[in-house]
Amino acid sequence: MAASTAAGKQRIPKVAKVKNKAPAEIQITAEQLLREAKERELELLPPPPQQKITDEEELNDYKLRKRKTFEDNIRKNRTVISNWIKYAQWEESLKEIQRARSIYERALDVDYRNITLWLKYAEMEMKNRQVNHARNIWDRAITTLPRVNQFWYKYTYMEEMLGNIAGGRQVFERWMEWQPEEQAWHSYINFELRYKEVDRYLALRKTWLLAHARKVYKAVEFFGDEHMDEHLYVAFAKFEENQKEFERVRVIYKYALDRISKQEAQELFKNYTIFEKKFGDRRGIEDIIVSKRRFQYEEEVKANPHNYDAWFDYLRLVESDAEPDTVREVYERAIANVPPIQEKRHWKRYIYLWINYALYEELEAKDPERTRQVYQACLKLIPHKKFTFAKIWLLYAQFEIRQKNLPFARRALGTSIGKCPKNKLFKVYIELELQLREFDRCRKLYEKFLEFAPENCTSWIKFAELETILGDIERARAIYELAISQPRLDMPEVLWKSYIDFEIEQEESEKTRSLYRRLLQRTQHVKVWISFAQFELSAGNEESLTKCRQIYEEANKTMRNCEEKEERLMLLESWRNFEDEFGTESHKERVDKLMPEKVKKRRKVQAEDGSDAGWEEYYDYIFPEDAANQPNLKLLAMAKLWKKQQQEKDAAEQDPDRDMDESES
Repeated sequence: MAASTAAGKQRIPKVAKVKNKAPAEIQITAEQLLREAKERELELLPPPPQQKITDEEELNDYKLRKRKTFEDNIRKNRTVISNWIKYAQWEESLKEIQRARSIYERALDVDYRNITLWLKYAEMEMKNRQVNHARNIWDRAITTLPRVNQFWYKYTYMEEMLGNIAGGRQVFERWMEWQPEEQAWHSYINFELRYKEVDRYLALRKTWLLAHARKVYKAVEFFGDEHMDEHLYVAFAKFEENQKEFERVRVIYKYALDRISKQEAQELFKNYTIFEKKFGDRRGIEDIIVSKRRFQYEEEVKANPHNYDAWFDYLRLVESDAEPDTVREVYERAIANVPPIQEKRHWKRYIYLWINYALYEELEAKDPERTRQVYQACLKLIPHKKFTFAKIWLLYAQFEIRQKNLPFARRALGTSIGKCPKNKLFKVYIELELQLREFDRCRKLYEKFLEFAPENCTSWIKFAELETILGDIERARAIYELAISQPRLDMPEVLWKSYIDFEIEQEESEKTRSLYRRLLQRTQHVKVWISFAQFELSAGNEESLTKCRQIYEEANKTMRNCEEKEERLMLLESWRNFEDEFGTESHKERVDKLMPEKVKKRRKVQAEDGSDAGWEEYYDYIFPEDAANQPNLKLLAMAKLWKKQQQEKDAAEQDPDRDMDESES
């Protein structure tokens, strides 16, 4: 009562009522609200205060905070060079040159290839009139990165501005030793002209002209082709290119490619390709690319004639852009490289050269006679006494069929199974004769096939099915009998099933029962018993249920000594399903009494080396019929009774508490 009074005194807050529930004329999205809030936040953000440093202590504190910020940024990501440069420039603004140098040196340890870093470092030294320091930095830069022209230009410009003409000339000389581009030579020549050094200018001009003039061709003749380098030809060609002599350039490149080994002409090919892309037509570009790849493949097959992958790539190239005679020449060169060892694994890649050759002659060259010659030559080459390739025989036979030359195809397949019989050859030959409705030939082929491979159950089944289709039932039954009498079979269960199904189709019940009994003499597998029982059930007469039940009874007695308890359980489950559908209550109770108890057990596990690997849990089945398991069943029954009593006791203890709670409420 008191609780209800207290609840009545509490007031329920009033909820504001919305008078107009119609949607607003202007709708505002959540995205717009967020954007406007962000814009107003920026508008309300006050500008940072201006800090005035009045004494040295505040200055030192400011420096300390800034340095800490820079160091933290560097520590977070050392590879961001902009952080290093900002740090050094800030120190430079404070006239802390020594600190700035230290920062630049630390940055160079991180990335010495960064051009901007070297430039900023040297510019700082020049800005602060530290000439010797700047020279030191430029020397280090051009030594470390001699191909960066910007360093050389800056260095020579600094020396010239300082009036150190001899130093600038020395830098130019060092630069020319690296054989720079043409603009560098022009800069050196203009440098000498500015200071009226005519003799030096003429000597330098002569040196440059000698390096780029057509007299290089005389040098080729003088030194001989064996001492020539591709770079000399490239330089000569570039000179002619600058003079707009494009035909001369092509002649030079082709001349060089004919005389320099292909391994040493990579740079030559590269420059020739670039030239054709700039000044040639599409055909010229394709020719140079094909020529380059052809030379590469030629070098590969010369280095290793048995590199069949290189031959495949080479043949694919010539097939796409060459005349049939050229393609045939390359194929003949390729197939001439017979594997030196007569082992099949060494011939697997090689044999595809012949296959591709034959397919090219048939599909591309449209020459059936040459195709036939290729197949026949290949078959003569293979050592059939040691190994063979069924694919070659089949491809040849299929080719002759496409040419409507059936006798040649039969001759090829007959020769193949005579010289080197294989399952695949027999199957294809039989399939061919079946399509032609030559059943007598099929019988002969099946006989040969089964003489060669009597363990092949599929062949026996196919042979029997053929006779069944032809209506010769006794012949089919004789084939099945001969098959199951073989001492070794690859799939005996499939063969027996096929034989049983055959007798069922012929409605021979007694023969089917006899087959099941013969099979059970060989194996006691649970699936055979279940299949036997289902066969008896399928009879559909009054005795079928009794016979089916008898089969299950017999199977259960037979499998009591079976170590595979799962198979025995499978049999009982199948029996129970049968009784659930067709049996009486007494029959169902009898089968239920035979069902095992599923218990969890533990056993020791041993590792591969024999050591103890601990324990593992597994499920076991205890069958009531096994006399040895009766104590175990009694123990299980007592355990279940005790568990039930404990549950009832716990429930009784909880009931008084529940009654007390209800009375209090």
